[in-house]
Amino acid sequence: MNFEFATATRIIFGPGTLREVGPIAKAFGQRALVVTGRTAQRAKPLLSALRAAGVKCATFSIAGEPTTVSVREGTQRARDERCDTVIGFGGGSALDAAKAIAALLTNGGDLLDYLEVIGRGKPIAVPSAPCITIPTTAGSGAEVTRNAVIGSPRHRVKVSLRSPFILPRVAIVDPTLTHRLPRQATANSGLDALSQLIEPFVSAKANPMTDAFCRAGMRLVAQSLRRACEHGDDAAAREDMSLASLLGGLALANAGLGAVHGFAAPLGGMFTAPHGAVCARLLPRVMEVNICALRGRRPGSETLRRYDEVAQLLTGSPRATADDGVAWVSELCEALGIEPLRSYGVKSGHFTALVEKAAAASSMKGNPIPLSQSELREILALSF
Repeated sequence: MNFEFATATRIIFGPGTLREVGPIAKAFGQRALVVTGRTAQRAKPLLSALRAAGVKCATFSIAGEPTTVSVREGTQRARDERCDTVIGFGGGSALDAAKAIAALLTNGGDLLDYLEVIGRGKPIAVPSAPCITIPTTAGSGAEVTRNAVIGSPRHRVKVSLRSPFILPRVAIVDPTLTHRLPRQATANSGLDALSQLIEPFVSAKANPMTDAFCRAGMRLVAQSLRRACEHGDDAAAREDMSLASLLGGLALANAGLGAVHGFAAPLGGMFTAPHGAVCARLLPRVMEVNICALRGRRPGSETLRRYDEVAQLLTGSPRATADDGVAWVSELCEALGIEPLRSYGVKSGHFTALVEKAAAASSMKGNPIPLSQSELREILALSF
């Protein structure tokens, strides 16, 4: 039983914890680059807290998911403003951009020097500049992961900058920041969190620590995601989902993911589609195909028992089987209005390229069983 576990140096969780950011940032330096999502206005309380603590701020907004272009621009802005700290405030896109910028500030060179798949894949050799991550959604878990997902418009794919050195110094998870999240964004991000709890649990790299996080997180999603979508001001449901997202981030960073995220990378690179919505659409179909493949080729697999346990955790029934888990997730996706892949412009003619790119994605290495090209095409067809 050999495994390792790494995460952010410090995690601060709870309603109102945003107010602690000033002294924390002040301990790291004098000038911070605050990386936000499209709506930088939401960061006003953060900026006020930083300035009150004597930290000078520059801001940089990410419109959509981070790309090689925007990360380079953000890094240059941090250098121009002589920033010694980077703070990510927003959804997974803002947090990933912040982590990438912090890494480039201390390691030099170009982003492509370090990116996997499309870049040179050089290791990050020097610890990143101090990075603080503050999520305003509940789904990505990016506040505690050791990778940053970056899109390349030229290659039409999303890939990762990956290293233990890019783990944030501090993650502040304040569930009150998610209270105004719209219903569909709550659904998309919440189902992303669920996929990031199920995939590490059945991953080839699962371990006892990540298993504990996954079990707790799946229970939280089962009891609170629908409520958070229907009653956005339900503080208990929002807190549950923020914790589930955090637990998913802790799990995926140490046990990996699977075919859901293997497909999400090329789909996000080739089409304008929300990451969470894509993962949500793929999740029940990947579960279905994985279960069928395991029954056919590894009928005695421990992973089949784990899929039964997923179903039991989600449904609350001790007699639930893997198929019941697929049905439960499918019904939840339908109830929450998850769109088919074709609604984002995906056509059957794209399947060959998507299968090829997904098979090469790093996330696919964690899938519990290698899938054939026909099985990968079946996932797309079922999600289409």
